[in-house]
This record gives sequence, C-alpha cells and structure tokens, in this order.
Amino acid sequence: MASKVYFADLRADFHENLQQKLTRLMKTAGMGDIDFTDKYVAIKLHFGEPGNLAFLRPNWAKTVADFVKERGGKPFLTDCNTLYVGGRKNALDHLDSAMLNGFNPMTTGCQILIADGLKGNDEVEVPVAGGEYVKNAKIGRAVMDADVFISLTHFKGHEEAGFGGCLKNIGMGCGSRAGKMEQHNAGKPHVAEKLCIGCGQCRKICAHGAPIITDGKAVIDHDRCVGCGRCIAVCPKNAVQVNGDETTTNLNRKIAEYTKAVVDGRPC
Repeated sequence: MASKVYFADLRADFHENLQQKLTRLMKTAGMGDIDFTDKYVAIKLHFGEPGNLAFLRPNWAKTVADFVKERGGKPFLTDCNTLYVGGRKNALDHLDSAMLNGFNPMTTGCQILIADGLKGNDEVEVPVAGGEYVKNAKIGRAVMDADVFISLTHFKGHEEAGFGGCLKNIGMGCGSRAGKMEQHNAGKPHVAEKLCIGCGQCRKICAHGAPIITDGKAVIDHDRCVGCGRCIAVCPKNAVQVNGDETTTNLNRKIAEYTKAVVDGRPC
C-alpha cells in the first residue's frame, strides 16, 4: 500500500509564514499523534560542508525541534561522519562545520550529536530483516539509541546515487564510516588512460591514497579504494569512470537496506 505524501508550496503571507506552514504540514501528516513524551528524538539532516549552500537552513530544524519539545520530547540534530576528505570527516571538524553554517543550540533549539562518534567508528550492527545485499547494517550509535527518528531531507546530486532524497539521507547518512565503506564497496572506479592528463586531482581528494600517478597517468589501487566516488567528481577530463550499471544498482539497493535497518520498529 502506497504511503500518503503531503506537500506544501513556498508561498507565504501575513497570515502564515513558512515555518508555521511546516508546523501545519507536520500536524496534517500525523506527526502530532506520535508519543514524544520523554523520548529521545533524532532529527537527521545534512549540516553542509564549509562554504557550501546545499543544506537546509537552521530555522527549518528549529521548527521541527520546537514541534517535538512542545510534545514533551528530547530532540537532537544528528549526522554521521563522511567517508571522504572534507569538513565532516571527524566529529570535531563536523561540529565546526555545523557551527559555521549556523547550526547551534541558539538557532535550532536543541543540541547536535555526531552519531558515529569522534572517528566514525562508534556504531551498532543492526540486522536487516530479509536483507539481500546487507545482513547487518553498521549504523551510528546515537541514531539507534533514539526512540523516534525524523528525517529532515534536502535533495542533492550524487556521483553514483543520482539525485538523493530521504533514502540517501537515511541509508547512507546514518551509516558509520565502515557502513559507508560497505555500501560503496560494490563500485570501484577505474581510470581511462587515454583521457587522463596526470593532474593529480583524484589523488588529492582521496582519503585512502588509492590513486597513484605513474608516468603521468593515474591508476587506482583497488585494494585501497573504498568506492566512494569522490575522484569521479573532481576529474577535469572525466577520466575516472565506473565499471557499469550493476555498481550503481547495488549501491542503491544497499542504501535502501540500510534505510530499512534505521527505521524498522520505531516511529519515523
């Protein structure tokens, strides 16, 4: 049976601003019927990289947090560390990035917890009922410690997953570092030698030292590569390529099964 999906446009007037419209949307969708009393509520979102504008602004998170607190809940904003190099690769950098992008208790009305800890290894192995590609998902501990889970999602492009929404935010986003490695592991890119100019951009972006420059050409060491796809995005000549459709298909199926691990058995 298909789920009911509720939409609201972005028009506002003196009767109702956008935050009030979001509150009405949550009530209409039945979120007010959830028992939040004394429950820990994980609000999963993407805090954005430093200098990046592709994230939901803190006032949207505050609207959701206030909605939870008004019903006796204990909300916190959360995300897991990234697999790739950047401003969210460990909890300290991650919190700094969140603060730089405006997320703090004053602007959001609740605290921030990085779900998989300082180095991305604070995880819980969660059985995936009926999982075909994942038997035990590695999920950030704080996500699984929560009684209620809310996904606050923005849509974005991804090198391998296409346009990611809720499944990407939950499945990939809640995976610990090992969980992200497991999901990406089906796809390890290769370098089309004729296109490669040996610029080294792929080597600079890689957190694992997989690309090696030899005689002015890059080669990817698959023993080191985790299949995260960051090198694909930075190559100026599109020389870094995936091997085929199966890789993308398996990645998306793993994301779906990781999502199932997160949401099964609790209000979401």
